[in-house]
Amino acid sequence: MSSKTRNADLLSKPLITSEFFRRDPLVCARELIGCEMVWQGCGGMIVETEAYSVCNDEACHTFARPSSRDFVARSQSGSAYVYLNYGVHWLFNFLVKGGREDGFVLIRALEPTTGLDAMTLRRNTGCLKNLCSGPGKLARALDISGQHHGADFLGDKNFHLRAPGVGVSVVAGPRIGITKSAELPWRFTLEGSRFLSVKNSSRVIDR
Repeated sequence: MSSKTRNADLLSKPLITSEFFRRDPLVCARELIGCEMVWQGCGGMIVETEAYSVCNDEACHTFARPSSRDFVARSQSGSAYVYLNYGVHWLFNFLVKGGREDGFVLIRALEPTTGLDAMTLRRNTGCLKNLCSGPGKLARALDISGQHHGADFLGDKNFHLRAPGVGVSVVAGPRIGITKSAELPWRFTLEGSRFLSVKNSSRVIDR
């Protein structure tokens, strides 16, 4: 597909608004798979997410961080929740608020399609497969950092989040990189994607 044809196809898909994030975190995390996310001309298709809930989820920041609970209380659905992981990597999340449960969706991996030159320069790698195959890599490639914490990306003209096409197959499995509530099958990936941080071999769920 030519870039012109791809852009026309992308623009034909509806933009996602904050209303999307006024639902259950698991629903949002699952339905973000296959969506196109572009920030300042760089991005691609979301192929991996994780859901976190403020209710009985020990892996969620709100379980032990008063500042995170304050963020949920004062911020609107769809706001960017960006934090520094182990003092090394920035991680980008959407706040989910207004449904049965509040929580977050961590964007873990993209299949890069747009702005490849800029992302390659930021990541200092020519390997397309590994460009955005992890939440820290993704944030660096898109130049997302702590300055964007609390930002309204959905209201920014430089940010585009568009619904996926039909026929998206999603795989659900346990979240990774955590020790608490690790058994919950709240990690979602695009079936067969080679751009994941870690392969997901759990069950396929319908969309």
